[in-house]
Amino acid sequence: MESFTHGKIVPITIETEMGKSYIDYAMSVIVGRALPDVRDGLKPVHRRILFAMNDIGMTADKPYKKSARLVGDVLGKYHPHGDSSVYEAMVRLAQDFSTRYLLVDGHGNFGSIDGDSAAAMRYTEARMSKISNELLEDINKDTVDFIPNYDESLEEPAVFPSKIPTLLINGSSGIAVGMATNIPPHNLGEVIDAIEALIDNENITIDELMTHVKGPDFPTGALIVGIQGIGQAYKTGRGSIKMRGKSFIEQNKSGKDRIIVTEIPYQVNKARLIEKIADLVRDKKIEGITGLRDESAREGIRIVIELKRDANAHVILNQLYKQTQLQDTFGVINLALVDGKPRVLNLKQMLFYYLEHQKEVYTRRTKFDLRKAEERAHIVEGLRKAIRDIDEVIRIIKSSSDVKTARQSLMGKIDLSELQANAILEMRLSKLTGLERDKLEEEYKDLLAKIAYYKEILADESLLLSIIKTDLLEVKRKYGDERRSQIFPDEEDFEIEDLIAEEDVVITITHTGYIKRMAASLYRSQKRGGKGVKALTKKTEDFVEHLFVATTHHYLLFFTNKGKVLRLKVHQIPESSRQAKGNAIVNLLNISKDEKITAVIPIREYDADKYLLVATKNGIVKKSSLDAYDSPRKDGLIAVNLDEDDELIGVRLTTGHEDIILGTIKGISIRFPEEEVRPMGRTTRGVKGITLGKDDEIIALDIIKDGATVLVISEHGFGKRTKVEEYRLQGRGGKGSKTIAQSNRNGNLVSLMVVEPGDDIMTISMDGQMIRLPISDISVIGRVTQGVCVMNIPEEDKIVAVARVLIKDDEEEE
Repeated sequence: MESFTHGKIVPITIETEMGKSYIDYAMSVIVGRALPDVRDGLKPVHRRILFAMNDIGMTADKPYKKSARLVGDVLGKYHPHGDSSVYEAMVRLAQDFSTRYLLVDGHGNFGSIDGDSAAAMRYTEARMSKISNELLEDINKDTVDFIPNYDESLEEPAVFPSKIPTLLINGSSGIAVGMATNIPPHNLGEVIDAIEALIDNENITIDELMTHVKGPDFPTGALIVGIQGIGQAYKTGRGSIKMRGKSFIEQNKSGKDRIIVTEIPYQVNKARLIEKIADLVRDKKIEGITGLRDESAREGIRIVIELKRDANAHVILNQLYKQTQLQDTFGVINLALVDGKPRVLNLKQMLFYYLEHQKEVYTRRTKFDLRKAEERAHIVEGLRKAIRDIDEVIRIIKSSSDVKTARQSLMGKIDLSELQANAILEMRLSKLTGLERDKLEEEYKDLLAKIAYYKEILADESLLLSIIKTDLLEVKRKYGDERRSQIFPDEEDFEIEDLIAEEDVVITITHTGYIKRMAASLYRSQKRGGKGVKALTKKTEDFVEHLFVATTHHYLLFFTNKGKVLRLKVHQIPESSRQAKGNAIVNLLNISKDEKITAVIPIREYDADKYLLVATKNGIVKKSSLDAYDSPRKDGLIAVNLDEDDELIGVRLTTGHEDIILGTIKGISIRFPEEEVRPMGRTTRGVKGITLGKDDEIIALDIIKDGATVLVISEHGFGKRTKVEEYRLQGRGGKGSKTIAQSNRNGNLVSLMVVEPGDDIMTISMDGQMIRLPISDISVIGRVTQGVCVMNIPEEDKIVAVARVLIKDDEEEE
C-alpha cells in the first residue's frame, strides 16, 4: 500500500472500466476475427492462411505439403490463436460442400457432409487451389498495404488484391459481438456479369442487377423456393431464403413409388436429416414410408425413401419439407467491413466497393509498372550513351585508379546519373556485339511504349475499367461454371415478371411425368426428312408425350386424363438443357400417381369472353367460360365430369364462334360449328362431338382458320397438309369422314392440327429425336391420301408428339 501513496491514483468506476474494456474487446473481435472485408471477402484468419501458403510455396503448381506445417507457420508468424481455429478454417476452404469455389486443394480426409470431422492435421496435406492464385496475383506490385504482424517482426497484407469477388461467390458467416454476418455464396459468372453491368452503367438499379445475379448458388445445389426473400436481401441487406432439397419420384420394380433425394439444402447435415426422417416415421408423425436408406457415393447424394403402395408420394414429400431440414431457410445478413467499420450492404453496394477496390489495385499496379519501366528506361538510356561513345568510356575506365573515380569521371564527362554509371561499370563486354546493341534499342522502344501506355491508363479511368472488365471476363472463362441451385418461384411471389425476361420456350412432358423448360432458340430449322437433334436423355421405357411452345410470362393450365385442371406460371418450371431429363411433375403439381397430363393450355389472363373447349377419348365435347378456371388452388379444379371408361384428350381456347375439328386414331375427322356446343358449367359431362367406329378413339382437337391447312402426321413419320375447304361442315355428333388414307406404311394417326403460312412444327419420336421444320416444306395434297415423309425414323421408333411453332423472324430460321 505504501508504494501507491507516492504515485498518482486515478479513481475509475467499475462500470466505466468494464464498458471501455468490453468495447475494445468487441471491436477487436469485429475487425480482427469475425467479419470479412468487403474488398477481398476474407476474414483475417483466411487471409493469413492463404498468404502463408503462398509464402512457403504451397501453390497450385507445387506438390502438397503437410497441413501441420502450414498451421505452424500461420500461428508463429501471423495468427497467435489456437491451432484448431487455423486448421478448421483451412479445412472449410477445402470442403466442396461448404465452399462454392474452393480456395484450398486438400489431399486426405477433410470431413464429410454427414458431419464427420477432418483427420488430424498431421495426416492431411494441402496446397492452394488454382483460383486462389487470382486472390494474390500482383500482391508484390505495391497493390495493397502491408501492416506489421502481431509482434511487429514481419509484415502481412491488410487485404488481398483479389481478382475474384470472393465475398459474393463464396459468401461468409461469422458471429461477432452484438452482430453477425451470413452472406450466401453466388455463381461466379453471374456476379462478374453484374460487375460488368455496373461498369457500363454506374446508375444501374438493383432490379437490373438482379437480371444478372438471379440469386444465391449453393455448393450443395438444391432448389431455392421463392423470389421475395432474394429481392429483399439484395435491396436491404437482410432477407430469408427458402431452400429445398432436390428430389424426384420413381417406381421400383414392384410398382411402388419411392422418393429419391439427390441434393440437400446448404449447411444441412445429411446424417442428421436421415435420422430425423427415421424418428418421424417411428413416432408415426409421417405415415406411408416403409424404407429409408442412404445410397450416397462419390458420384453424389442419393437418399432413397420407399413408400407404401397406396401412399401419395407428393403428400409425403410435402410433409418432409414441412417437418425436416429437407426444406430449410438461409437468413441473409450482408454484413461486412467497409473502411474498417461494419456495415449492412445491399447488392449494388457490395459490387460497388469491390469495383472501387479493383480500381485502386489496378491504379497502384500501373503506377508500380510505370515506375519500374521508367527506372529501366533510365538505365537503358545510359547504356545507349555508353555504346555510342564506347571508346571514351573504355579510356575513362582504364585511366581511373578505382571504381569510385571511374564512376565520377563517367558522370562528369558523359553526362550520366549515378545509376547509369553503375550500370555501365557492371556491363559485360558481350553487350557490345551488334545483336546485343539491336536488342538494347528494341528494349528501349518497348519501354517507351509501355511508359506511354501506363500513363494513358492513369489518365483515363474508362481505359482502366476496360482492363478490369477484360481481366474479369478471363476469370469467368477460366473458372466460371453452371448454376447449381435452381430458383423455383413460390405461388405467392408477385411482380416476378419484372425480374424475368419474356422469351419463347419449349415445354416437354414425358410419359412418366417429367417436365422441363428449354429456350426455343436451341432448335434450328431443318429441312423435311432430316434426322433431327437429340431432345432429351430419357429414362428407360420413357418417352415424350407433350411438347409445345409458350413464353415465360404465360400461365400453364394442366389438364389431366382424370378431368382435373391445375396451373403454373411457365417461369416456375425449372430450365434445363436439351439433354436433361427434367423435373418430376409431381414435385410441381399436386396430382395422384395414376394421373397423367393430357393437355396443356398457355394463357395470359382469364378473359370472361373466352372459352375452353374440352374433348374426351370417347368423343365427348364440352365448352365452359375461361374465367370459371381462375383459381390459385394447388390441388386443382374439376375441368370435366368424365364417364368411368373415358379420359380427357384435348383442350382448346376459343372465342365461342369457331369451327371445331376432331381427329381420330383411325384417320377419321369431323368439322362442326362451335355454336352447336352450348356453354356449360365447369363440372358438367358435355355432349357428343363425334360418333366413333369400332376400336376408334379421339386423338386431336383443333380450331379451323380461314386460309389455313389441316396438317396430319402419322406414327411412321408421314404427313401432309390439306386445305380446310376440303373438310366440309357437318353436324355435331356425326360419323365424320376420312382425313388420311391409313395403311401399314404410314400407321395410326398421331396428330391433327390446323396450321398457317409461316408456322414451323416440331415433331418428337419415342426415342427422343426432335426435328423442327417449316410447314411450307410439307406438301398440300388431297384429304384421302397417305402423305409424304416428314421425319426419317428407324423402324422400331415412332412419332409420339407434334407441336406448332410460330417463327418470329428470319434470323431464327437461318
